Amino acid sequence: MAIDLSAKIPNNVDLDRDPKLRRALEAWQPKYVEWWKEVGPVGFQTADVYLRTAVDVGAQGWANFDYVKMPEYRWGIFLARPEPDRTIGFGDVADEPAWQEVPGEHRAALRRLIVTQADTEPASVEQQRRLGALAPSLYDLRNLFQVNVEEGRHLWAMVYLLHRYFGRDGRDEGDELLARRAGSPDKPRMLTTFNDPVEDWLDFFMFTMFTDRDGKFQLLSLAESGFDPLARSCQFMLTEEAHHLFVGETGIDRIVQRSAEITRLDSNGDAFRHGAIDLPVIQRYLNLWFSSCLDLFGGEVSSNAATYFAAGLKGRPHEEKYVDHVERDDIRTLHLPGDSERLVAKEVPARLAINEDARDSYIRDCERAVARWNKTIRNAGLSFELSLPHRRFHRMIGEYAGHYFNPDGELITSAEYRLRADDWLPSPSDRAKVRGLQTRAITRPGQFASWIAPPLRGIDGRPVDFEYVRFD
Repeated sequence: MAIDLSAKIPNNVDLDRDPKLRRALEAWQPKYVEWWKEVGPVGFQTADVYLRTAVDVGAQGWANFDYVKMPEYRWGIFLARPEPDRTIGFGDVADEPAWQEVPGEHRAALRRLIVTQADTEPASVEQQRRLGALAPSLYDLRNLFQVNVEEGRHLWAMVYLLHRYFGRDGRDEGDELLARRAGSPDKPRMLTTFNDPVEDWLDFFMFTMFTDRDGKFQLLSLAESGFDPLARSCQFMLTEEAHHLFVGETGIDRIVQRSAEITRLDSNGDAFRHGAIDLPVIQRYLNLWFSSCLDLFGGEVSSNAATYFAAGLKGRPHEEKYVDHVERDDIRTLHLPGDSERLVAKEVPARLAINEDARDSYIRDCERAVARWNKTIRNAGLSFELSLPHRRFHRMIGEYAGHYFNPDGELITSAEYRLRADDWLPSPSDRAKVRGLQTRAITRPGQFASWIAPPLRGIDGRPVDFEYVRFD
């Protein structure tokens, strides 16, 4: 499964054996590069960045580091090793052989799943394109660009599937992926979260913590798919995704560390006054990004999710941990808004509530990270605690959309919500203060902005003061 980096399109899928497919992808490649130059990172296209590039799909083969100019990065198509005699692990087709080609009856649904996942990858690059000018260090600048180029490679993985298995329809979808733009009023990205602005580095770390973590769980679900090429593509993407989650989780931890240290020294607990971010503002950013990402799992009751599960198209993260892989007869009790503006218990067939299984796993993973940040705060001698808001808070999709809840999940009136919104979500004043700390990039090796602590160690065994980005 070695990757051929000498090919025009690096790959381990034997593109040379399919000249028609290779030509189609080679025709798409310059369109992709033009997209990158147009809406990729602003101001750093000629910089040499210390990036990792995949050279093999084995445990260590993807971590090959060197200086690369981002437009020259070796994006490509990499699938994990095939599992001999793999069978489908869930739904009405459990234990049947995995599909190597797209079943005709599932063609439209699989294309929809692939396009939706694919659309998130370029969107995040577009959302983050201006952050380089505000980077808190070369270490963080390099991590931003590593996330960006790997999101671009994930787009390549999905576009390969569209070209290879969906013919002209797939080629048209590939072009549309480059035509949509995050935040565009005319042609926005498909999911709301991927049109939201990422205005500052606290946004960025929240995005990589919560939004990329949603991506992890979506990829884990698709890695269970009965369509084997999709499953194998997602397995390799998960290897790269782990670094994105590391960037977000440790980035917030470093901000929390500096904020807690400064807060302890100020008699009024005002971290902004000394060049750091107030802990309550971090909580409000957390509330915003976590609640937005909960919407990405879909509705609490979803016939689409039930259909995907029954058909073997999309499973649950780590399906093997569940006792029942078919879920024909089980029910799940959900507490949902009733007609009289109160929560009522409702029994829902387990398949219709399948999104909740993934959302549960996601919330537990996020809770682990929050516990880590609270330990950092305690180590600084403070009693303040960060927390995840309830899954009902600030929801725009699903059964709770159109209703108002406080962060504890209690149903409240719209008037009370509007009165307290600035206590729970970032206000314009909060954003202005955060942005006021981020007026320029810190580009001297080993130096860090006042609002974030240095990392414990560098990347690839390099020191923290390594020159991770070299400028002309």
